[in-house]
Formats: sequence, C-alpha cells, structure tokens
Amino acid sequence: MGPASGRTRDTPARRTPGPSREELEAARNRVVPDLLAEDLAVLFCGINPGLASGAAGHHFAKPGTRFWPALHGSGFTPRQLRPDQEDVLLALGLGITNVAARTTAQADELRREEIVEGGRRLRDKVLRWRPRWLAVLGVTAYRQAFDDRDARVGPQAMEIGATRVWLLPNPSGRNAHWQLGPMTEEFARLRRAAGLPDRSPSP
Repeated sequence: MGPASGRTRDTPARRTPGPSREELEAARNRVVPDLLAEDLAVLFCGINPGLASGAAGHHFAKPGTRFWPALHGSGFTPRQLRPDQEDVLLALGLGITNVAARTTAQADELRREEIVEGGRRLRDKVLRWRPRWLAVLGVTAYRQAFDDRDARVGPQAMEIGATRVWLLPNPSGRNAHWQLGPMTEEFARLRRAAGLPDRSPSP
C-alpha cells in the first residue's frame, strides 16, 4: 500500500515558526494534497483546509486543533504526530481528505454548493480508494454534503460501496460543544469499530 501523493519523509521535520499574516493570506484558495492509499482502514475527512494548512501544505496545521491529540489519545497513533509527520499515518492504515478542497480562513466561508459538490466528489473518491471506514469530521458539513438533516455523531446507516461511515465532531478549537476528553473517546469508539489495535504506549 503506497501513498498516492508520492510524498515521503524519512525523518521528522524540524519545528518551524508559524506562518506570518502575509503567508496566511497568500494561502487562500490553495489545495492541500490528499493523504491517500488503497484499502485504508480509516479515511478521515475534514471540512476543508484552513489557511495554516494551506501555508504549511499539511492537514490540520492550525494551532489549537484537537485532531492530532484526539488521534493519539484514542490509540490510533503511538505518539502525537505533528502535521508535517502526517505521512506516518499511511503505514497505520489511515488517510486524510476533505469535503471541499480549497483553503479558507473559516469553514463558513464555503458556499453550500461547494459542500454539496464536495460530497459528490467524496463519494467518487471513496469508491475509487475503498477505505473500510470514512470518518467525516463535522456534523453541519456532513448534513449538507449528504443531505441528512438528522445525522448525529457516531456510526451512520449510509454506506458508500463497501465503506461504512462514521461522523465525528469537528476537532477545531472553535468547536466549544466538544471538549477534548469526549472527543477522544468518540475517536476511540471508531478505532474499536474499525478493528484497529490500541497503539497508545503502555503505562
């Protein structure tokens, strides 16, 4: 199973200062490449990349995101990864994509039509790459993308081909409805449903 993007990093990149305001503004409407391979255990799907991700070229790069802490705390990864270490996920059977590809400062800058079209493209992508689980991060975007107004966090009745679907809370630090603890447990519920081992270090 190899990465579709061809990006490899044999050694962790050094921590660098965050992007400047000018660099963030220049990152508008960029596209962050998907992290994909065939037959992944779980394909995580964000709403769309933020400006920090566009500037860095990596997913979930904004300071304050709970994605990486929740991913590690739930046992998906043996250590908490940095965004520039995202390629490590492929060897663990995990990938990342987005409903909408273009970067914005906030997800609410996306037009509803973009999210609906993103849902169509996401279906095609899932049928092409065949992950066992698709995990969409964000209730509102999921409801719009898949026209399911009653969707709640957790496993969904909908399937895409042979791929099952799980709805996770948006890990943005701005999502005050979910604290890190309950969010991490929801990630862990998905990990167990996917049949993946708990990779958390032993105490």
